[in-house]
Amino acid sequence: MEFFRHIFAFDQDSPLLFTQFYFWAFFALVYALFALIIQYRCKGEQSRRRMHMRNVYLMFVSWFFYYKTSGLFLLILLFVTMSDWTIARLIYHYRERLTLKKALLVCSIAIDLGLLAYFKYAYFFTNMVNDILGTQFQVFDIFAYIGNGFAEKGRFMVDTIVLPVGISFFIFQVISYTTDVYRGHIKPLKNPLDFGFYVAFFPQLVAGPIVRAATFIPQLYKPFFLGRRQFGIAVFWILNGLAKKIILSDYLAVNIIDRVFNNPLLFSGFENLFALFAYSMQVYADFSGYTDIAIGVAMLMGFYLPKNFDSPYKSQNPQEFWRRWHISLGSWLKSYLYIPLGGNRKVGFGTYFWLTTIGLITTVLTGWWWMLLPFGVLIVAITVYNIYLTAQANGKLSAKQKLLYSNLNSFITQILGGLWHGASWNFVIWGGINGIGMIVNKIWRVLHWHWRFCLMSAGLLALLIWHLVDPLPVINMFAVWTGIVWVVTAVRYVYWILGRRSSAVSLRIAANSQWKKATKMLSVAWAIVQTFTFITFTRLFFRSGSNLDPATANKEAWETAKNMVNQIGGAWDNSVIGPFCHEFRAVVWAFVLGMIIHWLPAKWKQWYRLYFAQLPMPMMVAAVVLAIIVIYQFVSAEMQPFIYFQF
Repeated sequence: MEFFRHIFAFDQDSPLLFTQFYFWAFFALVYALFALIIQYRCKGEQSRRRMHMRNVYLMFVSWFFYYKTSGLFLLILLFVTMSDWTIARLIYHYRERLTLKKALLVCSIAIDLGLLAYFKYAYFFTNMVNDILGTQFQVFDIFAYIGNGFAEKGRFMVDTIVLPVGISFFIFQVISYTTDVYRGHIKPLKNPLDFGFYVAFFPQLVAGPIVRAATFIPQLYKPFFLGRRQFGIAVFWILNGLAKKIILSDYLAVNIIDRVFNNPLLFSGFENLFALFAYSMQVYADFSGYTDIAIGVAMLMGFYLPKNFDSPYKSQNPQEFWRRWHISLGSWLKSYLYIPLGGNRKVGFGTYFWLTTIGLITTVLTGWWWMLLPFGVLIVAITVYNIYLTAQANGKLSAKQKLLYSNLNSFITQILGGLWHGASWNFVIWGGINGIGMIVNKIWRVLHWHWRFCLMSAGLLALLIWHLVDPLPVINMFAVWTGIVWVVTAVRYVYWILGRRSSAVSLRIAANSQWKKATKMLSVAWAIVQTFTFITFTRLFFRSGSNLDPATANKEAWETAKNMVNQIGGAWDNSVIGPFCHEFRAVVWAFVLGMIIHWLPAKWKQWYRLYFAQLPMPMMVAAVVLAIIVIYQFVSAEMQPFIYFQF
């Protein structure tokens, strides 16, 4: 009985993880029964029945998987499944009655976002109201209170709210389904069991990728097929994901990152800086590792999940980074937030509403009431400039209008995308910095080289003067980085002047293909380094807001971020660099090798994937056994949960 209780009961201290042996034993059993269901090739009505049996079977397996991950929060998943299936059917039924159809969509989104806001942002909004009004409100778990009415009194705690694993992912998934039905992009599913399978498919349920109904639902009605090459690719993705998670992510986290972030003041500026860059590798290896395993597991069952990462640290600017990172979320935000706000076509009520809201909340929380003036001036200036551009365009959308609209709506999307990641002001700051970075990059790229050099020089001069007046660590940090960027900008500026003003130099450059290739490679490398450094700096706020008690997250996150900035921007003790690199040489090598593999050309990676997939079966089995032995040499004493489980 104890054995079966362990198998079937939910244990919050031991959720079902891809890195556990228990999961692979679970999957082996699931796959064996799956094979029995699909082993016979049928035609016509029998084939459709067998596919339906497969889908229903995998739906119940997925519900059990979520129960083992989140316990009774399975009821939330079942509720949104039935709610959105029903409302989507009603929207389609009343598709000719625009007002009713729109009201049903609003109702669906209100239910979904209401649940998400309650579980994910209750502490955030409660703390915000308490800060603004000086009240002492406490969160109250109404679902725990109701549960105590049916179960033993006091079984569920009503004074804390626990976040269901993966709620952001499946909520966004059902919102996209209902919205696409409303837009007429897809027809609603007639069978609620098929919809239940689409929502709950266990490989991607708790950490994505966010799957669009238009791409996944047609696969429900296709017969199972797994070719020899697909099998090899699926196995490769699983091993690749496990290696990323255990060898890179967990190893870096346990041996350096968690130690530094838990107490930054115990470590030097160099150690804090290394931990910050290592975290960029950790979060990528962790999240993309989960996605790789999910893609491989799904492929073994004949289903194909979308690509979620495309070597994001090869990006040459912030916009490209967000096209390569968490692709499914970026696509979702573009389709259901950025474009409805106006995209690069207009600014409407939503744009002004969110700009005003961001300004008011920032002013109230900081207590700096004078900030209302610059926010007000900014909104008025945007409005006047928009009117001016509209008048100049003579009814056509100009490039300057597109740049203005794109910048404003991208900034708001990044702010709200940051808030999606977590109920902490650090996530809002993280999203805001990313939004500002995208705006600055877009403007920088259209500026004349004279303006680029002058602005960079003025910025460096201002930081140096500030450093002399008040040498704050954050100013020191920015001054050093701005100085490095200024040197490179100056070199490129001189190069541009020589190439433009000297016809002899221009002809020599044009004639020397090797020189052109070398300068282009240097330019690309510098752009990648700049982007990686910028993204890594923003991760300071991302990591500081993670893995915290929601009740105290804001204060603890801000303290961690501030302490790390003080250490990195303070006086460095260079004598610790050598001993650190020696003592933590395995960690340093793991980080360096991880970055080298990440930066390998895409065609090289495709080559060794296909090479593995085409290995003879005995060699593939031997390679798998060897890989597993190596991977599990790096397993830490305590299994590390996937980072994105908290979102």
